[in-house]
Amino acid sequence: MAKLYFNYSTMNAGKSTVLLQADYNYRERGMSTLLLTAGIDDRDGAGRISSRIGISAPAERYGPGDDLFGLISDRSASEPLACILVDEAQFLMPDQVWQLARVADELGIPVMTYGLRVDFQGQPFPGSAALLALADALREIRTICHCGRKATMVIRKDENGEVVTDGAQVQIGGDETYVSLCRVHWREAFHG
Repeated sequence: MAKLYFNYSTMNAGKSTVLLQADYNYRERGMSTLLLTAGIDDRDGAGRISSRIGISAPAERYGPGDDLFGLISDRSASEPLACILVDEAQFLMPDQVWQLARVADELGIPVMTYGLRVDFQGQPFPGSAALLALADALREIRTICHCGRKATMVIRKDENGEVVTDGAQVQIGGDETYVSLCRVHWREAFHG
């Protein structure tokens, strides 16, 4: 039976690397996959999933109003798909998470999603909250804080390196914008 997986972590834990490795494993065995990434993130070019270690692959972009069940259903009718791999899953809308659950339940195709669990204020993204509620399997991809503890939170920095405590939930960025920390150091940085 196919499942919906949510692989989550904070920034810089290697989520995209793990996704690209899974894709490679399927393709190496002659199986077709469908890679999806959030249209909002075009840091490495529109429709690309890229890892900090230098590997990347083309992907179809999704946006808030897209019908992912329809897209995947149509694609699987013309080509058998062994797995769906979704990067930046925190940007999914809750109804899209339900659509991905239907892909696993009705089409019998495993769906592996990868994304952040919480934002820089310690609040869940809507897509992540839905995945935490609906996924058949949750997998944490770990990274560490500068103190050596497991990093579970992320802070946002401004252009001067100062911690940002309010603002929009979504701001696309990488190492120049975000720092992964353990809860203790996040609390110290966020609350002073």
